[in-house]
Amino acid sequence: MSAREIARAVRAGERSARGVVEESLAAIAERDGEVHAFLLVTGDEARSAADAIDAAVADGRDPGPLAGVPVALKDNLCTKGIPTTCASRILEGWRPPYDATVVTRLRRAGAVVVGKTNLDEFAMGSSTENSCAGPTRHPADPSRVPGGSSGGSAAAVAAGFVPLALGSDTGGSVRQPAALCGTVGVKPTYGAVSRYGLVAFASSLDQIGPLAASVEDAALLLEVIAGHDPLDSTSIAQAAPEVTASLDVGVAGLRVGVCDELVEGTAPDVVARVQQAADALVDAGAHVTRVSVPEMRYGLSAYYLIAPAEASSNLARYDGVRYGLRVPASDVAAMNVATRTAGFGPEVKRRIMLGTYALSAGYYDAYYAKAQRVRTLLIEAFSRAYEQVDVLLGATAPTTAFPIGERVDDPMAMYMSDVCTIPSNLAGHPAISVPFGTGDDGLPVGVQVLAPALEEARMFQAAAAIERAAPAPGSGTK
Repeated sequence: MSAREIARAVRAGERSARGVVEESLAAIAERDGEVHAFLLVTGDEARSAADAIDAAVADGRDPGPLAGVPVALKDNLCTKGIPTTCASRILEGWRPPYDATVVTRLRRAGAVVVGKTNLDEFAMGSSTENSCAGPTRHPADPSRVPGGSSGGSAAAVAAGFVPLALGSDTGGSVRQPAALCGTVGVKPTYGAVSRYGLVAFASSLDQIGPLAASVEDAALLLEVIAGHDPLDSTSIAQAAPEVTASLDVGVAGLRVGVCDELVEGTAPDVVARVQQAADALVDAGAHVTRVSVPEMRYGLSAYYLIAPAEASSNLARYDGVRYGLRVPASDVAAMNVATRTAGFGPEVKRRIMLGTYALSAGYYDAYYAKAQRVRTLLIEAFSRAYEQVDVLLGATAPTTAFPIGERVDDPMAMYMSDVCTIPSNLAGHPAISVPFGTGDDGLPVGVQVLAPALEEARMFQAAAAIERAAPAPGSGTK
């Protein structure tokens, strides 16, 4: 059942929230030993929450639009009294004293949190292999990665453990694993969803977004978590976007631009799927043209200066003094070094060093400041493109899921996994990945729709049409 169907049945008393949650927990227990989507399953808390929802229904009260729906949370979202590790040794034993705003909103909507999912450490990665707890595996092929950094959340939805999950997207970390696992993944407009309680990676890029089995369920989840939050200084001061109403509007007259830079360099079977999606939009009444945004080619380089620079600042707080891991040493300075050496993994250390270098005296203007100017040029280029079209269309990831271990020793190859998703983060614009058949290897392909800031409704309008035209799973590209 979809999330909407579950919520309707629970609110109507046709199904119990407890029964729904028990099914989810049973599915996790049966198969997560192989997939490793979860770092922590909160079974007792989930059962208690489900019982409270059933009691509300029995009393004639409405538990909310997600009544009884099991939800998984990426383990960089704070949960009061429940461990939040970011898949890093440095946060061993830390239990936040508060919930992230999105977690509060989920609970108010009647959703039931069943656990915390695996991720690349501090969300730094594209394969969920950079976790102190070990990798998550692709539900359809355990020899392959699920993508990252929200690979645990994407795998949890793809495996049928939960109908909904939350991830965070700094350079594609919701959309890329969604594409590789065959789920829907959404990066909202920067500021549309509160970041309060999201453990920061790169504060000007991070956004929390939904992962779901369908466009409709992703829209429902976005409406629940979005909207102004006074606890987040970057939160946009307006109500949550109304996107579910746009799902059945159709795309007649919609101007769609197939973006050259979002297909060039991608695998032929992925390109074929993007073209097939474009053709389907034409058949549905959209006006489809080719569009070029050459500035996108500089996105990857700019991102890997800006994001590590912000990370080097944000991660300075993990010093062994206030919370998490502490490695004893002869003095405070030595303790700081020993703690950070033992607590952070190789990829996090690599990015901290990159960021510190880019911000250092003599290099700030040459690297970080120049990357920010490139970011501005990209934003201006997007504005020009959106004068011609309403949405952009392209690939989400350059390839289907790759084998575990294939890229761990080649950082550049790993970073290229996000080449199609990074531009939206730099611009702060919304984007969505929609499953669209499979590649030649039988693994899922995601097609990406990009839209201007705060135009989520337009984006979902196109996404719904693409979903309706999607080939049956396993149909290949022939």
